[in-house]
Amino acid sequence: MGGGKTVADKEKTKKQVPLRLSATLYDELSRWAEDEFRSVNGQIEYLLTEAVRRRRKSRPKDEQDDAGE
Repeated sequence: MGGGKTVADKEKTKKQVPLRLSATLYDELSRWAEDEFRSVNGQIEYLLTEAVRRRRKSRPKDEQDDAGE
């Protein structure tokens, strides 16, 4: 096992991604984030994480194996 990063290391590393949102969507996310005591960035990350988790859960097992998960 070389100097590769572990899953835990990858989870801690943050990538910066430029993101353009409409003012209306941003306002909705901002209110939602405030309701859940998160920053807008934290809310977006939470929502994306949940979407990926649900997608993985809904895919058949053989597709998950093929994707290297």
